[in-house]
Amino acid sequence: MRLSRYFLPTLKETPTEAQIVSHRLMLRAGMIRQHAAGIYNWLPMGTRVLQKIEQIVREEQNAAGAQEIIMPTIQSGELWKESGRYDDYGPEMLRITDRHERDMLYGPTHEEVVTDIFRNNIKSYRDIPKNLYQIHWKFRDEIRPRFGLMRGREFLMKDAYSFDISYERSKHAYNQMFVAYLRTFARMGLRAVPMKADSGPIGGDLSHEFIVLADTGESAVFCHKELLEKPVPENVDYEADLQPIVDEWTSLYAATDDMHDAAAAEKLGGQLVSARGIEVGQTFHFGTKYSVPMKALVAGPGGEEVPVQMGSYGIGVSRCVAAIIEASHDEKGIVWPESVAPFHVGLINLKAGNAGCDEACANIYKALQAGGRDVLYDDRDERAGVKFADVELIGLPWQLVVGPKGIEKGLIELKRRDTGAREELSIEAAVAKLTAAG
Repeated sequence: MRLSRYFLPTLKETPTEAQIVSHRLMLRAGMIRQHAAGIYNWLPMGTRVLQKIEQIVREEQNAAGAQEIIMPTIQSGELWKESGRYDDYGPEMLRITDRHERDMLYGPTHEEVVTDIFRNNIKSYRDIPKNLYQIHWKFRDEIRPRFGLMRGREFLMKDAYSFDISYERSKHAYNQMFVAYLRTFARMGLRAVPMKADSGPIGGDLSHEFIVLADTGESAVFCHKELLEKPVPENVDYEADLQPIVDEWTSLYAATDDMHDAAAAEKLGGQLVSARGIEVGQTFHFGTKYSVPMKALVAGPGGEEVPVQMGSYGIGVSRCVAAIIEASHDEKGIVWPESVAPFHVGLINLKAGNAGCDEACANIYKALQAGGRDVLYDDRDERAGVKFADVELIGLPWQLVVGPKGIEKGLIELKRRDTGAREELSIEAAVAKLTAAG
């Protein structure tokens, strides 16, 4: 993509309403613009990152055996009355009435809808287990939206829902999602620590939050330092018993400030890490909380009707964008992990209009694209300082700098954004290194 044609409205100054790093940098890097309180437009750069994260989430959910569906944004209030949550959920749920005076709502979550899908289509234990997921926009009417995407009203979320015949099988589904989450966040370049959590309005007695450590995190967290170094499972067989993996991670002390046990933490001594954290996902096992009142029953092996055991599993996809920035930035701007970067390479033409520079950049651009690398080519008629500031701000993993003096010697500069390491290479060597890195 040529930057001269790309819609990238970067800002030199920080907007006054932006209080935390991710909000400031997303506005300055031209990723988002506010539409209303807690509601944002996603511009091309932000959309590309969002789609990269979506794809990682989708691949890991599919690998764990979940199946993707799409449920409606606007839900029937009658389903929520069946489950008993219509009046209990609170003012965060946006309630509306259609032209026929029917109670409707903008979905904050989809337990009721997916339970209705299940009960209308699955009648026998032979047709389960099932795990259905979607990547979908949600709305929660926060009383005081702030911090950009961290506490917005509209957000993109992955929500999955498992259905099983027994507690033992449903616990296996829970473990599948637990392990999938470890892998998902690691692929985004995040170290997410699982911590036992309160299930809140979702319900149930088994829940874990996945917390990313960041200086500007919303809550205090305490954990065993081994959790920050523990390798994430690879080549997982999701049909095998995953309880040993879950036990490895949950046996080490980890808690948010509201569940922190100072006496347990004191025993860890120098092994205790105290930091701030951002929640990026949560898993819930709630058994028959919804299947009993909504009569989601299946015929068991003996012909008897039994309510299914359920769980739900959320990842804040749009929140992950902000969490990655909070965890990976410096004084110049964002530092994207390669897996979620909007473009892999920023190609900078220091002298647009110079025949040698233009020809070299055109050849590099074509070669990198042919090698499968996404390139943002800064071909603007701008000062070098502006180009360098913008490429640092938007945080692409690699920078290729092409200037007249280098071209005369047959060399261009390659820079890593995260380490700042620079080297001068021939065009062929630079292209080979970048395509190999992909």
